[in-house]
Amino acid sequence: MFDVALSSAGAHIALATSSDEKHPPENMIDGKADTFWSTTGMFPQEVVIRFQTLMKITNVHICSYNIKKLKLEASEVEDSTKYDTIADTEIDETDSQLQQEEIQLGEKRAYSLRLIIESGYDHFVSLHKVVVSGQAVHQ
Repeated sequence: MFDVALSSAGAHIALATSSDEKHPPENMIDGKADTFWSTTGMFPQEVVIRFQTLMKITNVHICSYNIKKLKLEASEVEDSTKYDTIADTEIDETDSQLQQEEIQLGEKRAYSLRLIIESGYDHFVSLHKVVVSGQAVHQ
């Protein structure tokens, strides 16, 4: 298993509901600890990470700040608008420290992963890193 959401592994951001030129959504998949995506203050916010090919994913590790409610959805069909909810979680507030959340999925197949930030502990949240453990599905 490896991080299939890295831009260097062929993943890319297919959609983001907000963007700041200093902190674009691509930062969350660049593999760097000191970059992040910053939202623009309204909820919900969402981002779609499209993988290079169909992947079997087992867990998602989120490194964030001020996210309260987060939903993960996956699409098994390439270029689809149909997503199924695979996780729904509430992340504890961490008082000025980065949140670290590990979400176990079992084994899910996905061409893309949608993260929906439903609420936050403040008006603005940041997503520093999204690590998706998985491997390509050989068809």
